[in-house]
Amino acid sequence: MANCVTCGDELHPERAEKYDHCTKPECVDRNDKGLPMVAIGVNKAADQYVVLNERTQQEMEKGRYKRRPEVPGSVRTPSGTRPARTPKPAPPQTPRSSDGASRRRWSPAQENLAIIYRAMWMNPDQIAEKLGVSRYLVTQILLDATARGKR
Repeated sequence: MANCVTCGDELHPERAEKYDHCTKPECVDRNDKGLPMVAIGVNKAADQYVVLNERTQQEMEKGRYKRRPEVPGSVRTPSGTRPARTPKPAPPQTPRSSDGASRRRWSPAQENLAIIYRAMWMNPDQIAEKLGVSRYLVTQILLDATARGKR
């Protein structure tokens, strides 16, 4: 049976697998060592922290956490050495049952108003009442606009 290195008390077998000290506050204070951490800049608002272990150290050496420019065209390359571009694969084609299924049942003006009302924190019921359409149609308008990247 293992004993605590600080006070000599007997350790629980599961605790002894990872630690050589008991859980008394004075033993923990004396023997616990903090984990080495490293801050990785994510954006202007916050940092991401990771434990600095062997794997993280290797990833840092390979440049995984290296800051990359936000705009691809902002980095100038020396003349005559352009990076090779690989063509992007075409997105998979999804079969459509008919052209009527892809046709929208609302006008661009209705879509714009629905987006504006959503930005004003109105729920679909309120938007439907304002536009004079069903709640279902408002939901479809907003889902379609979100899928196409409109806010």
